[in-house]
Amino acid sequence: MERYRAWWAHEDFGRAGIWVWASTNQNDGKSRPDFPPVVEDRWTDLDFIKRRMDYDLEHTYYGGDTFPIWNAGYPGWDSVAVFCGCDVTLAENTGWQHPIIAEGDLASYNPQDIRIDPDNKWYKMSKVFRKFAAEQSAGKAIVTTGAFGGCGDTLAAMRTSEQLLLDVIDDPDTVLAFEMRMMELWCQHYDERHADYQAVRPGSAGWYALWSPGKFYATQCDFAYMISPKDFERCFLPAIDMQTRFLDHSVHHVDGVGNFNHVDALCSLPHLQAIQILPGAGKPSPLAYPDVLKKVQQAGKNLHISIPPQEVKTALDMLSSRGLFIETWAGSEEDAEALVRCVEKNSK
Repeated sequence: MERYRAWWAHEDFGRAGIWVWASTNQNDGKSRPDFPPVVEDRWTDLDFIKRRMDYDLEHTYYGGDTFPIWNAGYPGWDSVAVFCGCDVTLAENTGWQHPIIAEGDLASYNPQDIRIDPDNKWYKMSKVFRKFAAEQSAGKAIVTTGAFGGCGDTLAAMRTSEQLLLDVIDDPDTVLAFEMRMMELWCQHYDERHADYQAVRPGSAGWYALWSPGKFYATQCDFAYMISPKDFERCFLPAIDMQTRFLDHSVHHVDGVGNFNHVDALCSLPHLQAIQILPGAGKPSPLAYPDVLKKVQQAGKNLHISIPPQEVKTALDMLSSRGLFIETWAGSEEDAEALVRCVEKNSK
């Protein structure tokens, strides 16, 4: 916890941060529970979720700054867009949300009419699930706050990405008005989730591997992959700024090389402590984009990268360890510890 506090403060604590885990072979005769045959049960059968989480926690080695996270996955139904009325089609590893404001001009809708429905089926399920997660994680893991929406992406789910792209061109002021309303709802819902978990965890864990002593979330706007820096700054950056001011700690998830165009704007946000550079599926490692990585560090922001274990030494040679956080994995407990020693030896 002290190392995380120092990392968020951009202080030097002697090395880069390192999240490295490994599957453990305990030869205990146990096997990971298979998914139930009914897809919805994969996300709502609490007994199955308990057994699967218990197995994962028991069979993982946590090296360096890694800690056990109680995280049953991201079902697609557990999101602000669904709580506001979007239907969802579930799959084994995700869910597809169906728009509710896709017809006509965006200006024909009133953003203040959009609200979270406390009687929504999935909103009620979320409350049941959060109570269950708090009980199950107590004393053995930090329960994740979850992944329930992001700037641009929630509105795109409600409007469709194609329609929202047209809106950005045709009516950017209305897009901004909707974004600010959606972020207002997001912040209200975050507070609800955060309160549900405070009795059983210190601080918070987000939807990926970091811990904060306060309110933390990985902000994002994956939708921005498809738009210009000018449109991003006009339509979406104010909502992200609002989100980072609401949170105690935040890292922006820059997902995909198309989003690299927005790093300059993100670096200008005074309350954003960190930026994750993730080139995206089918693209090379973050280390293939040294100019982007160094831009983040030169702006005084913390840098988070996910890389394979064989690239850890290269990353340490290329980058300053101050504010750097490396997420990776290992094939064994011994290999994980060797990577931690590599970080200790080669940080600079």
